[in-house]
Formats: sequence, C-alpha cells, structure tokens
Amino acid sequence: MNPVDQFTPQEPILFNPVDMLSPEYLAQSAEALNKRISPLYSADEERWLSELLPLAKPSIEERDAAAEQTRKLVEHVRNDGKAVKMVDSLLLEYSLDTQEGILLMSLAEALIRVPDNYTADALIHDKMSVADWKKHIKNDNGFMVNASTWGMMMTGRVVSIDSSTTASGFLDRMTKKMGEPVIRSAMQKAMRIMGHQFVLGETIEDANKNSQPYRNRGYTYSFDMLGEAAITHKDAEKYFNDYLHAIRATANVKVKEGMPKPSVSIKLSALHPRYEATQEAQVMGLLRQRCLLLIEAAREVNVDISIDAEEADRLEISLKLFESLYRDNLTADWDGLGIVVQGYSKRAIAVLAWLARLSTEVGDRIPVRLVKGAYWDTEIKLAQQKGLSGYPVWTRKEGTDTAYLACARFLLSDHLRGLIWPQFATHNAHTLSSIMTMSAHRDFEFQRLHGMGDALYDHILQAYEIPVRIYAPVGAHKDLLPYLVRRLLENGANSSFVHQLLDKSYPIEKLTVHPYDKLLGNATLHNPDIPLPLEIYGERRASFGPNIFVESQWLPFKSAIDSHLHKTWSATSIINGKAVDTYEVDGQTNQLDTQTVLAPWNHEVSAGKVTYANAEVARQAIDVAVAGQDVWKNVPAAKRAEILRKIAELYEENYAELMALCQVEAGKTMQDGIDEIKEAVDFCRFYADEAERLDDVVHEFTDLAGKQSRQVYKARGTFVCISPWNFPLAIYTGQIVAALAAGNTVVAKPAEQTSLVAHFGAQLMYQAGIPAEALQLVIGAGDVGGALTAADNIAGVIFTGSTQTAQRINQSLNDHAQTSGELPVFIAETGGQNAMIVDSTALPEQVVRDAVLSAFGSAGQRCSACRILCVQEEMADDLIELLQGNMAELSVGNPLYAATDVGPVIDADAKHGLEAHIERMSAEPTATILAQTPMSSSSVVSQEKSTFVLPTAIEVKSIDVIGGEHFGPILHVLRYQARDLNKLIDAINNTGFGLTLGIHSRIENTVEHIERRAFVGNTYINRNQIGAVVNVQPFGGCGLSGTGPKAGGPHYVARLMQLSSETVNAEQSAAHMTATETQTQTTTQTELA
Repeated sequence: MNPVDQFTPQEPILFNPVDMLSPEYLAQSAEALNKRISPLYSADEERWLSELLPLAKPSIEERDAAAEQTRKLVEHVRNDGKAVKMVDSLLLEYSLDTQEGILLMSLAEALIRVPDNYTADALIHDKMSVADWKKHIKNDNGFMVNASTWGMMMTGRVVSIDSSTTASGFLDRMTKKMGEPVIRSAMQKAMRIMGHQFVLGETIEDANKNSQPYRNRGYTYSFDMLGEAAITHKDAEKYFNDYLHAIRATANVKVKEGMPKPSVSIKLSALHPRYEATQEAQVMGLLRQRCLLLIEAAREVNVDISIDAEEADRLEISLKLFESLYRDNLTADWDGLGIVVQGYSKRAIAVLAWLARLSTEVGDRIPVRLVKGAYWDTEIKLAQQKGLSGYPVWTRKEGTDTAYLACARFLLSDHLRGLIWPQFATHNAHTLSSIMTMSAHRDFEFQRLHGMGDALYDHILQAYEIPVRIYAPVGAHKDLLPYLVRRLLENGANSSFVHQLLDKSYPIEKLTVHPYDKLLGNATLHNPDIPLPLEIYGERRASFGPNIFVESQWLPFKSAIDSHLHKTWSATSIINGKAVDTYEVDGQTNQLDTQTVLAPWNHEVSAGKVTYANAEVARQAIDVAVAGQDVWKNVPAAKRAEILRKIAELYEENYAELMALCQVEAGKTMQDGIDEIKEAVDFCRFYADEAERLDDVVHEFTDLAGKQSRQVYKARGTFVCISPWNFPLAIYTGQIVAALAAGNTVVAKPAEQTSLVAHFGAQLMYQAGIPAEALQLVIGAGDVGGALTAADNIAGVIFTGSTQTAQRINQSLNDHAQTSGELPVFIAETGGQNAMIVDSTALPEQVVRDAVLSAFGSAGQRCSACRILCVQEEMADDLIELLQGNMAELSVGNPLYAATDVGPVIDADAKHGLEAHIERMSAEPTATILAQTPMSSSSVVSQEKSTFVLPTAIEVKSIDVIGGEHFGPILHVLRYQARDLNKLIDAINNTGFGLTLGIHSRIENTVEHIERRAFVGNTYINRNQIGAVVNVQPFGGCGLSGTGPKAGGPHYVARLMQLSSETVNAEQSAAHMTATETQTQTTTQTELA
C-alpha cells in the first residue's frame, strides 16, 4: 500500500458544506465537528472546491448588485484625489514585478537593523547601483513615493540629475562628491519615512495619539504589536509584557459611540519559542498560562483579544489551545476572546462550523476575523519541500476569493447571529460588495490594514454605516520586517486587487467580475501551473513525507511506526542470495561472530542481532559479483530502471518499519527519519532516469581509417560501495542504485553500526527484482572494507566516511593500478570543517534558527553540518545571546518522541571523542563555552546507559584552535571584522576541507564575492546548510572533503560507466538516426503539451 494511502485520510471530506446553512448542522457536538477539520488539510482541490461552490454561488440579483456596487466603489476611489496615498501609492509605484520594487523591499528589510556604517554603505551600493530610480519621480506621485525616491536618489537640495546619468554612475559620483555618511543618512531617512507609513506608532501611546483622527471619523482599532516568532524565552517574555502594556493602554483608546470596542491582536508564536504541534505539553502549559494572564488583564479593562492566524502547520494546535482558553472559567460570560481564520485554508469552513458549535455549547459570542491569508508563498514551498500529498491552501487567487465568500455566507447565516461576530478583513471592493449584498443583516464589521484602503473604507463608513476596524501595527521600525514582507507579498504584485483598484488604466469591468464566475471560466478549479508537491519533477515522482504537525496524518503514521517498535531485527551478509553465518578454513566450517545491537538512546533496548563477516567472506562476495557481471550488464537499461523504481515503491510501502529501524538502531529523530527515507527514494527514481538517459547517449564519429564509429556508455564491472552510519539508508541506497543503474554489479559494505537498516534495505532490493548475483551484502567492520578494496578485480569504489579512510582506500587503489595498469574509479565524500559566514545585514533570528538546525540537527552527525559560525563583530554579542537562548529551547532525548530535537550520537567511541574535545576547549585559554543544552526532563534515560552528547556552543579566537572536524553537536563561534572578510575566507580554505558553506547576507556583491573565493562544493545562501535535495542540489566536496562527481547530480552515474567505441555499419547508423528523430519529435511534443 503506497504511503499516501497509508498516512493520509482516504475520505477527507466528511460533510456536505451546503448542510451548514441549516441550523440542524450545529446540533452535532463540537468534538464531532472538530474531527472534520484535520482530514481537509490537503484534500483534493478540484473535488473540495466544487463542493464549496454552491455556498459561494451568487443569485442573479446578488451578482448584479455586487457588480454595480463594486463599480461605484471603484469609481469613487479613483475619483478621490487623496485615495492613492501612503502605502497604497508605494505598492502601486514599486510593485514586486519591477526590479526597483524588489530592491526597495530588500533595502527596507535590512538597512534599519545594520549596526555598522561599513556594511550599511555596502548594502546601499549593492541595491542602489543596479536600478533605474529616476523613472519613479513624477509630478502626480504622492508624497510617499517621492519622499522614498528622493531618499533613494539623494536628490532635492542635495543634487540635480541630468537625463544621461545612470544610477550606478550617479551613486559613485555622489559618493565622491558628498561622502558616504550623507548618502547613508539620506537613505536611512527614506527608510524611516517608509516605516512610518506601515507602523501606526512606535509605542501604544503614540498609536493612540496617531489614530485619533481616524477614530473621530468612526473607525475602531485592533492593535498588533510588531515582533513575532520568539526564538528564546527572553523574547517571549518581552512580547508578553508588550501585549500586557498594550492591553492596559488600549483601555484609554476611545471610539465613537456604537462602534465595537478596540482590541489587541496577539500572535501565539510571539509568546512561546516552541509554539508547534510537536511541543503540545509546552503549548498547553506555559503558553496557555501566558494567554490566560493576558485574558485576565483584558477582561479587567474591557478590551477584546484576537488570536492571530499563522502558518498552516500551527492551526490544529492553536484550535486546541483556543478551545481550552474559551472553556476556561476565566473567560466565562465574556465575548471578548476572538480568533482569526484564513480563507485560503482548505480547513477554513470546517473550523468556522466547529467555532459556531463551541459557542453554542458555552454560550459566549466569538469574534471571528476572516482574512484571505498572508503566508501563501510559504505554504506552497513548504508543501513541495516536505513532499506532501497536496497543498493546505487553494492554488488560484479566485479559488481563495470564492472559498472566502462560501465562508462568509455561512458566517452571515441567521442561525449564527449571537454565536459568532463576523469580522471581514479585505481590501477587495468586490468582496466587500458581495458580503453586503448577500447579508440580510448588518451584525458584522469590516477590517482593513493601517495605511491602506483609506478612500475605499471612508466611503463604506459614511455611505453604509457598517463598522470598520483598522488593523494597525505598533512597534519599532526594526521589527517591521515580517509584517512588511507579508503585506508586500499580498498586495505588491500587479495582479492583486489593491494594485488593480488604484491603477486607472485597469478596466473597471474586469474588477466587477464575480470570483465564482472567474473561477468557473478556467478549464480547472486548481491551478495547473502549480503541480502537486509529488509531481513537481514532472514524470519522476517526488518522494512523499507525512506531515507530523497534522493530526490526520500524524496519528496513523505514529501508530504504524509503533507497531514495529517491539520487533528485534537480524542481519547477516548475503552472498549470491544466501545468508552467510559461517566460513570455511582448510575444509573446516566456522561460525561467524554474532553481536547484540543496543539502541544508542537506551542500552537496555535491543535492536537485534548482527552476524559480522570476515575477510574470507569479503573475498567470496567479490568473486560472486565479478562472475555475475555479464548477466547484469546485459539487462536492458529500461529493465534496470524499472527495478530501481520498484525499490523506491517498496521503501515507501515499508515506510513505518524503516522509520522504526532508523530510530531504534541509528537514533534518528522523527523528522530526520522521514528525510532519510525521502532521500533514499529520490536516489532510486533519479538514478533510474539516469540509466535510461545515458542508454540513449550515442556519440557518432568517423575514425582515422574513415570508418563510421560511435561511442556508447557501457558498464565498468564490479563496484565496492562503502557507506556510513549517519545516513544508513539514504547514502547506502544512493551508492548501490547508482552503480546498479550503470549496469555494474555491487558489493555493499555498510557501516557496522547500522547493519540492521542496511540488511532490511537489501532485502527490499532483492524483492524489487535485483538478481542475487548483482548485489552482495557484506556486514562487517573496517577490516572487511580493507579486504574488499584490496581486491585487484574491482572496477571502482564509492565511499562515504572519514578523510583518513578515504586516503587509505585511494592508496590501495593506486597499488591496483600499478599491477593491472588501469586505475579503478574512486568517488569519495568525506568530512568538512563547514563554516557559516554572517554579516551585519543578516536577520539575527533567521541566522540563529538556521545555525542551530545546521549544527545540532541529526545530533550534528551530518557531513554538511555547520561547525563554525563566523559572525561580524558588530552584531556578535546580540547574536550570541540569541543563540544561547535558542539552544536552551532544544529538547535532547529519546528519538521516539516527536518533541525531541536532538537524539544521541552513534556510539561510545563518538561520545568519548566529542566530550574530550569539549573538555579540551574548556581548558583552552582562547576558547569559551557559551552554552550547553541539558537533557530533556521528559527523557528518562540515564547518560551512562546511552550515548548522548549535550549540544554545545564554544567561542574561539581562531579556526586553528578547533583542530579538525568534530562530528557531533558542537558549534564553534568566531567573530570577525568586516574589513577582514578575505582573511576569514582564506582561513576557512586553509583547513583543507571544502564541503559546505553557509552565507547570511542581504548584499549580493558580498555573497558573490564569498562564493567565488571560498573553495567548497555546496554553498547555501540565507538558509540552513543541510539537506541537499537529489538532482536539485547535487552534493559533494573538494579538497579533503572528497573527490569525484556530486551525488544526486547529472555526472554521477556516467562516472560509473565507460564510453566504449564500436564500428557502425550503414544499417545500424540509419536505424539509430530514425530512432533519434522519433525521440526528438516526441520530446518536442511533450514540451509543448
């Protein structure tokens, strides 16, 4: 059974949305209605949206009335001379489909927080010198655009510009003429002007004062304290105090009589650094307690609270928390606890029904703000990255608009009056008109964003007397970034309604079309330009990953894994299809050694038994593989590819048992286990494609004798594949299937620490159709590997492991060459002294999240893991404080728990080596231990009966003091001066390693410079530096970090083959030409389809 069927609901739609319009629907219990939410997480868009359509479908009268009302609203706004102002005008002028719009966002995002002048100047140069700012200065632009543009160009009284000046030349000339401080000052002023338009005030008191003119006109407010996603408890406490202060101060904000009272919006991610579904104990503990304290304060002063919506993965845990708060005695007889629901979410309407039932049961009215949703881009990319079965959001804008109206019709139902107070947040004039025409009453309010839609909503307030609430950010401009980016992504593209409303050249007729009609005007309800996550690679299916943050996937997945945890597995070598537990010496049969494997996270748990081979068994395996070469290389490439794809299918069918094995034997955490299986599956499918692609490659030429010849790819022979314990399934599988794809036979020698995973994987390979003679499995320690690589009849070795072992194998293969005359192929991927370079334009919170994941994910046991965090001096103190706080939030313990972030290291040898290094660093005068995360209190395992190493951060004065690679959860931190960047890069290069490098900077010139100068295989920019995806980010290093083509790339399988020349007769040549023409034609048709 494929994993999508195993771990996602077979029938996600458990109700008919039309039934919701009847009061009887709410007779069902809240518990029953809650069970209908999670299955819809990634429901089939075509089917689910078609079931929602009847709720959104307008009657003829509604359609006509909404169109007419929209026309009037648009005309009113366009005729209002003051309409296009502030943020509206900025978004209109600098839309995100212009180079200047993107550069402006980049600059605004980073400049405010850069502490040092040197980097600020570099950032300004980087963004300013590549765009044409002059074209944005116009007489009819509002103050906002011209003020920003003047800042961009330092014009006005400072300098005049002639028409022939380029932006780049202008900036250089200005720098020489006035000096960088003047330019920097002008730029920072421009950024502050822009910040003022988005932020109502830096403090709640400022906001009260600045909002007075709007309140006089009849508006009410919801104040949003800027700052979110706390990554430390200190952050969370600060945000909690900000919210507390805001609530008390909001009590003094007076609105016109009859208007709803002001409220404060809170983000749960700001109140706890671990607000996520896997950390339910913390969410329902400390986070719940903080919410109750805020609720208590709000009730005291008669201020409402609204819980903001965030990413899709947090929805279900937020609903659990909301229900717990809403049912608490503290909120009894209070209708001030509100929640936000996102219309783009496939679960939205089910959430609304559940909230209505909750209100029925408890009796207090719930304010519900219905928004379209602000994380759409993130949700799409995350679903693709995780390999989900579908998207949690609609893929068409008109799909979201239609679903929003379906939700609105339900909220406006007569039987919901008194249960829910609907708050419709939108800047879309058609959505506004549709809501007003479909509603038989006026028991609701509209909401808009501060700085946007003034003219539209001024008119709504005056003409229709419907309450309007302004959602207004309050806080320091440096905290503006996440809010600003969401607003720009929502409204900055020229396809957004906000943009089209203000653009007088855009026909009004197009704005009056009902989204229901627009949606049905498409050939499909979903967007075919956004393939499903599992189809993003076209014909090659992407690997599936269950979402452990969504209950309807997590519960069946966990249950399936648990069903295997009681098992013990066994592993032996497999030669010619038979298990080997004996060997012969001088005609006498001897038993091979068998050992019990203990789980690294608890030595009282046995994973199973392993029988280890010796050198004699290794030699036997080589002989069988060499003898079987003729049979396997003659299997057609298409058949080999078919078998490899079958391996991928069997891996996915056995997902749960592979997970259990990876967790028990290798100590993998839940998400690490999922990523491991996904990568193994991706290798099988990609290398299957490569086998077919290379089989079609033919190089035709005329040889020196004038004969027609050609070169084709052929197998080389037998490959020894030696894989590591840190990726016991993924790298092990990748090596084997690449060699098999090429037509070679394989002798696989996995790391002895993870023999059980390897043996199980080999059994699935045989089950898929790999012949017994094509794959030999040799289970054993290093001496067995030595015997394999010493064989003089192998075609090559694929190795992942330590640099020292790779050097020994290389020497052994050189000895072969001296005897046989031909050098075997050697592909090695070894260790790294991987650095992450961070300049002061980087966002500190993002850096810390990425560095912590890169250093401590997989307990630091990744070749690509970050070992040295290099931080620019000016931001180092603040960043180190954040790092210390974030490390304190890590959960170190039993990998079987979903809450665990860091599991054990692989064995006692690894543990002792790492702890010896920490000990040496604590005695080293030029090093300081910055932080060490203790074992989680929920982990009942003693450190003596396990191999945990506590995640540790150490500040060092130089790279030299570190002394080589330390393969575990240890991060070194190094400060550097911006002017010494080249010296830093050279010091990193001088380690001799060259595997991965992370760069965090908003200056493209800096990024390009580091990338050019650094000697590494893979560079990661403004993200973590682990998790290379097969065929998307081929992985491999240089120098001491490896040799040969990158794994998962286009040259890997080809390296395991050889180009063989053969003479072609005329018939063969003609037949090949015909085949090529046919194939080319087919490809072209496919591309055009």
